[in-house]
Amino acid sequence: MTPAPTDVLILTPAPDEPRFASTWSPIFERLAAPLRARGLTVEAASWVDVDTSGARVVLPLLTWGYHLRTDGWFARLDALEAAGARLVNPAAVLRWNTTKTYLADLASKGAPVVPTQAVERLTMAALDHARDLFGVDVLVTKPQISGGSQDTVKLRHADGLAGCTTGPALIQPFLPAVGEEGELSLFYFDGGFSHAVAKVAVAGDFRVQPQFGGQVSGVAPEPEALRAAEMVLKAAGAPLTYARVDLIRGLDGTPQLMELEVIEPDLFLEHAHDDGAAFAAAVERVL
Repeated sequence: MTPAPTDVLILTPAPDEPRFASTWSPIFERLAAPLRARGLTVEAASWVDVDTSGARVVLPLLTWGYHLRTDGWFARLDALEAAGARLVNPAAVLRWNTTKTYLADLASKGAPVVPTQAVERLTMAALDHARDLFGVDVLVTKPQISGGSQDTVKLRHADGLAGCTTGPALIQPFLPAVGEEGELSLFYFDGGFSHAVAKVAVAGDFRVQPQFGGQVSGVAPEPEALRAAEMVLKAAGAPLTYARVDLIRGLDGTPQLMELEVIEPDLFLEHAHDDGAAFAAAVERVL
């Protein structure tokens, strides 16, 4: 007898990924709970060797560490697309979102984006140019493909290139709001707003992720933040079953996009007023 297909297959980290291989299970259960509440079957499989032939829809929500294996990641997306896997979100969108130069695409279409310079290699001349362009003394640099603040560095002029990535990079102004009101993450399912959280860096740091001590709390976003997020989604164009829009108050005082996360964002469903029902309903509509 042919086994019944799995409704939802959630992709998980590589089994030999030292930071993530043993930590995904509780998050998987949090994601699976609202899906199972709708009667859907949910399974997990590593993204590096996944067989999707028995899955009705594939969610890459736990592919942590993909940014450390970019050749394999892009090859896996190609293979999944060639096999006809129904990915949420589509493979073309995942490819585009992998490299943070998508920020320039969004800015060109009217989205409010943190000022960003993309370079193939960081040099002091590039940093000095960015300081002049942005009108700031302190910068933040990060790899064009990264996750979890990997190799993200805050730089004053005296720091030179200390700690910076040696590959393609982004340069942005350091925004003091990260340690004040923090970064605001707004969550959308099928284009509809669900919930929001504020993430504030611990004193002395600028990284808002919980692994660096950042504090997360549920919030009700102001209308200007909702307008900014909707401008970002409109500029993205493609229908998105799930999206996290990370905003921060820019130097001009307006909400600006730090990142649009549509691959494997933490959805913080514990802060959703409906316990993830809107998320589950959006996934179910893909089936």
